[in-house]
Amino acid sequence: MDAEGYCVKCKAKRTMSNAKEVTMKNGRKALKGVCSKCGTGMYKILGMK
Repeated sequence: MDAEGYCVKCKAKRTMSNAKEVTMKNGRKALKGVCSKCGTGMYKILGMK
């Protein structure tokens, strides 16, 4: 699953590789992956649905 998110290190929107949907402590869903260019860990918080 490839998703797009903001990479803090590159300061640009990049595609996430190895993106997996996770549930955070507060119950919200998020995508967790790594930046396809620099390898930095990325998070993208999804909606409540």
